[in-house]
Amino acid sequence: MNGLDQIFVTLKHWVLGYVPEAWQPIASILLSIAPIMMVFPLLFAITTWLERKGLGRIQNRLGPNRVGPFGWLQPIADGIKMLTKEDVVPRSADHLIHFLAPVILVVPVFLLFSVLPFGRNMVAIDLDAGLLFFFAAGAATELSVFMAGWASRNKYSVLGAMRAIAQMISYELPLVISSLTVVMMVGSLSLVTIVDKQAQAPVLFGFLHQWHVFTPWGFAGFILFFIAATAESNRTPFDLPEGESEIIAGYLIEYSGFKYALFFMGEYLGLFAISGLGITLFLGGWSAPFSFLDWVPSYLWFFLKLLGIICVFIWVRGTLPRLRMDQLMSFAWKFMLPMSLINVVVAGLWHYSKDWALPGGVSLRWIICAIVIAVPYVFLGRAVQPRVAKRIYRYA
Repeated sequence: MNGLDQIFVTLKHWVLGYVPEAWQPIASILLSIAPIMMVFPLLFAITTWLERKGLGRIQNRLGPNRVGPFGWLQPIADGIKMLTKEDVVPRSADHLIHFLAPVILVVPVFLLFSVLPFGRNMVAIDLDAGLLFFFAAGAATELSVFMAGWASRNKYSVLGAMRAIAQMISYELPLVISSLTVVMMVGSLSLVTIVDKQAQAPVLFGFLHQWHVFTPWGFAGFILFFIAATAESNRTPFDLPEGESEIIAGYLIEYSGFKYALFFMGEYLGLFAISGLGITLFLGGWSAPFSFLDWVPSYLWFFLKLLGIICVFIWVRGTLPRLRMDQLMSFAWKFMLPMSLINVVVAGLWHYSKDWALPGGVSLRWIICAIVIAVPYVFLGRAVQPRVAKRIYRYA
């Protein structure tokens, strides 16, 4: 174990040694929760600044540059603004549900981080069914979105909530099925076990760790997972629930002040959680890509991967236009779902072909599995490709 990893692991036990034995369980829970409650809200503030600067660069403008050097204090200014803004609640709204909706969004999101392993022996709760717990707790976001839209008593809010729920349910299927391939190969629902399997002694080229993304089924599964996670997080080009040009602000239209800030933070924390799950399932979790880099602290690898995925999300937001609702649903049911089911078959083929006495060994396995993925990809892609008719221009 890396020296810095050992320091973080033993520090908790050292602190618990000074706590009376009767209070040690509660103290242990608090010591596990405190880093999550501090690190990820701080990461949320940094990401808002990074996204605004990144989008500014993509769109050939400066981004935040007034509050602090390079706009570094902009997240603090945004937080102060949200705390001091008036909380306006419609007269006809259901006040209790209107208040509870953002709370029900944020609380389950923090629960998701409790089962993610951020480093060696650095997980708040090591559940045997950690992946199942993650998806079960994450399903509460649909409830909070429906509560927000229904309680606002606004037709635009209800429409935005219905669109959001339809989108989340549609893309949750390929998200779960793409994760199923990892469970099939590892034989466990424990996220800690899934990372440990990928961090085993290198067998690929003698120095490459056994990340699932380095296999044909893992690479396809990661792409499908990433697209579905983008839709689940309401990120561009799947941000239809907040289509400003159509339904103003979707289910958030009647929220202001701190309640709106909770929704805003909940979306970003959900993005971090789903990205962390993708890292755990396909990108080796806290393990290094190469064996000669194992000296780097494990938690540092996890957050470097998380930062890289966040940058990809920002890049996608700055380059792709928003889809129409019919395109979004068609893509989910006609492309994403069939491809995720085909990838399950490819994972089974990869698993059972390891015992075949094939000439070429691993190379032939790669070719066979890649063909099984590529052929449906081409035909399904053509099926969802929009039909563009030739334009005919006529003079008035």
